[in-house]
Amino acid sequence: GLMVVRAKNPVHSVLFPIPVFRNTSGLLLLLGLDFFAMIFPVVHIGAIAVSFLFVVMMFHIQIAEIHEEVLRYLPVSGIIGLIFWWEIFFILDNESIPLLPTQRNTTSLRYTVYAGKVRSWTNLETLGNLLYTYYSVWFLLSSLILLVAMIGAIVLTMHRTTHSAVKRQDVFRRNALDFR
Repeated sequence: GLMVVRAKNPVHSVLFPIPVFRNTSGLLLLLGLDFFAMIFPVVHIGAIAVSFLFVVMMFHIQIAEIHEEVLRYLPVSGIIGLIFWWEIFFILDNESIPLLPTQRNTTSLRYTVYAGKVRSWTNLETLGNLLYTYYSVWFLLSSLILLVAMIGAIVLTMHRTTHSAVKRQDVFRRNALDFR
């Protein structure tokens, strides 16, 4: 929390609260408040993303400058990505993750009593089960609506129009006329 104030770079100052919120979420999880522990970082890290956009807009950090910095590290990140892909495809054993299972045993299917399982689920497991099974379409639709709203807000704030139909006032000139 102290590094938010002490950081010289405003971008770093915006990013420092993330560990604080993560630790707070861990404490809430240890207290048994699992729903609040999952909602807390989502809400606050969303607020950090919005404040990050404001910092970028306020200090006029050009997107082209950011892309040039990212392109400088592209070869190293490509090599690291290839190493991870190599680990995934060549180190893992084929028997541990069968891509095409050839033998299927259908005689061991059992009837599962879900009423007993539901009683043993926590609130978070029940909410996740409902969101990802019965209400999955509505969950995806709401996430798409939020994505469109976020992209629209970014486009509206980053887009600068130079149309002659837009009337603009010079505040200093207007105040100078008022004080004559």
